[in-house]
Amino acid sequence: MFEMTDRVALITGAASGIGAATARVFAAAGADLALAWYPPDGHDIELVRRDVEEMGRRCVVEAVDVASTSDVARLTQRAVDELGGVHVAVANAGIARKISLEELDDESWSHLIDVDLNGAWRVFRQCIPHMKRQGFGRLIATSSVAGTVSGWPEHSHYAAAKGGLVGLIKSLAVEYGPFGITANAVAPGVIRTPQALDPVNSLGLEALEAVGPKVPVGRVGTPEDIAYVYQFLASQEASYLSGELIVVDGARSLAGLD
Repeated sequence: MFEMTDRVALITGAASGIGAATARVFAAAGADLALAWYPPDGHDIELVRRDVEEMGRRCVVEAVDVASTSDVARLTQRAVDELGGVHVAVANAGIARKISLEELDDESWSHLIDVDLNGAWRVFRQCIPHMKRQGFGRLIATSSVAGTVSGWPEHSHYAAAKGGLVGLIKSLAVEYGPFGITANAVAPGVIRTPQALDPVNSLGLEALEAVGPKVPVGRVGTPEDIAYVYQFLASQEASYLSGELIVVDGARSLAGLD
């Protein structure tokens, strides 16, 4: 079940964390991949490409800043020209920056919104016309528990962007459902990713490890925990699930943990 043979998936933020895990899980399920990465982050997309191709899947890779319409358009067109289409779009690229609201200037606010919220909009805008022609599409956004089911002090712009993704997804689900396109957002909780391990803008290793025992399931999440949810959402079997926010946090938000 949940196989992806003959599907092409476009994934942003694919060089590490949730994006890299999703690329590998999708390839194992039979998908060909168009992967976006952002070189200044310092993660090696070639490790992901190697694993995908060793599974016998085709893979195109492009350096992409999701704040650039032309970058997103270039990768989407390569997916169509070289892989034959685009059936699944995972808008996963995002950044976190720790700063109090009164110190947050216009440029810093706008930049984060442009990456975390507008970046998803750009990806979906490019992919939807191809999905409409195919009569099949899956739009998936990486949201967060921050801004959807909880707040995050000193991350107001991040929370606003992640909350905004849910409104975008709900509207796209209604607008494009008649074309065979579903749209869903996933809100990861605390996941062991390079971003979460950043001690300056996120939790850092010590705080991350302190969270694990407090989570009802007894651990923090792995990127694969999210990637397998994405595999289901991308599948034919998920064709009646659309417009939803799926919280994947080991029940941490239900337990009222800080």
